[in-house]
Amino acid sequence: MKIRLGVIFGGKSVEHEISVISAIQAIYSLDKDKYEVVPVYITKDGKFYTGEKIGQIEAYENIGELLKESTRIILVNTGEQVEMFRYPFKALGKNSLGTLDMAFPIVHGTNVEDGALQGYLKTLGLTFVGCDVLASAVGMDKYVMKTVLKDQGIPVLDCRCYLSGDFGEPEKVMDDIEKQFGYPVIVKPVNLGSSVGITKAKDRESLYDALTTAFDYAQKVLVERCIENLKEINCSVLGDCEEAEASECEEPVNSDEILSYEDKYIGGAKDSGSKGMASTKRLIPANITDEQRTQIRELAVKAFKALGCNGVSRIDFMIDKDNGSIWFNEINTIPGSLSFYLWEPLGVSYGKLLDRMIELALKREREQENITYSFDTNVLSGMHFGGTKGAKGTKA
Repeated sequence: MKIRLGVIFGGKSVEHEISVISAIQAIYSLDKDKYEVVPVYITKDGKFYTGEKIGQIEAYENIGELLKESTRIILVNTGEQVEMFRYPFKALGKNSLGTLDMAFPIVHGTNVEDGALQGYLKTLGLTFVGCDVLASAVGMDKYVMKTVLKDQGIPVLDCRCYLSGDFGEPEKVMDDIEKQFGYPVIVKPVNLGSSVGITKAKDRESLYDALTTAFDYAQKVLVERCIENLKEINCSVLGDCEEAEASECEEPVNSDEILSYEDKYIGGAKDSGSKGMASTKRLIPANITDEQRTQIRELAVKAFKALGCNGVSRIDFMIDKDNGSIWFNEINTIPGSLSFYLWEPLGVSYGKLLDRMIELALKREREQENITYSFDTNVLSGMHFGGTKGAKGTKA
């Protein structure tokens, strides 16, 4: 029997469009003999839609028309299963659009990749592919992530975190940054990907501009010293906290000092169609030594396990070419294009990669079924709170 698989994408995120591309790439590559694929699109204001054209990339040239031809839905736990219902309900006719056996979130950025969507699916009781709530949340918050990894002995650059309220006194914030790091520094929103809002500051004037830009996208901003003679290396990891393996390494080719949103998604798209991260200019394998490749792949697996990840993630590293030191930069718990292009050199097709991710989700579900989530107690029996006079009959 086929697994009825809801591929969920979109959402209220600055990476919304990239999620659409990544998800539809995956829909085209899923084995239709194993899976009955149900595309589920989340609009930028949080509404869920499905329909025949939701899984067609060409339809997103006019999203307004696409939604008119599609059906808005809500997901409901009806007992032993999760069912899709038409919304608003029709007084006459069929409202149920069938059940989902699993969800495959292919989402990027805040409000979806950061544990919010995963928590929703977990509350529904719907098995889902990829990182669980905690790993998703920690992986998205660059400051918390670095704190966890530093505790595990993984090399991360020292950083400082500032809140939007702190920027009410910009001179004080900039004084602290200059005291801690000097120049140049990298300023980035703490919880975004795709290089959105990231700026290099070389002096006080550019630092103010960089902070202003970053706070436009997030309430919390991270600042760290800039590696000036930099080589960026990315590596994907597939598995779970028990067993994981690393992909081939890639070296992105950027047009500026920082790999930009345009470098990642637009620069190579003219000649390659809608390929998302797969269209980025890159060297595979990366131009690094065998020793560096081994070290990066080992660190990638160690970080993946330390964060409790599941499925496939992409981990970005930095090499300081002045001294050869390697630094963990960040993790993408649901990477663009699911990083399939990093697995193909090792003989893993995109279809096989997707199969493996689904198998890992089913494994996690089996393991969680053995955990006790209820505790028999009579603590609620005979409870009386006495109206507005406060609680009675309870003792600490």
